Amino acid sequence: MKKILVLVTLALALPFHAFADDKAPWEGTYKPIKGKYEIYGGSLHEQKAPGRNDSKVAFRVEGTAAKDMFDAMQPDEKLKCTDAAGYRERRKDNLFCTYETDSGYNCYFGFDLRTGKSIGGASC
Repeated sequence: MKKILVLVTLALALPFHAFADDKAPWEGTYKPIKGKYEIYGGSLHEQKAPGRNDSKVAFRVEGTAAKDMFDAMQPDEKLKCTDAAGYRERRKDNLFCTYETDSGYNCYFGFDLRTGKSIGGASC
């Protein structure tokens, strides 16, 4: 009975092994980021000093981390904030990433600090 169980287990595992990825194992590690943040109240368009019941944070990630995020978000938006030469833009819900020839890659996102909900971190 044990031999049959072992054979059945191997037979079931074999197809999964055949589809295994031959790439090196992924190492999920935190990497340093370059960026800035701002805590504010009001809205992105009409910011004011943060208050007890109105406090939000906007993040701007720059450089390599922003490029990695941008590359993972394909495709580029067809309707962009600007038609400037070399400008590219990608959006996914409240995450907004851009590429500009003069400033490189930047990604923006935010959170409402009272609710923890995701909000935009930049607008056109």
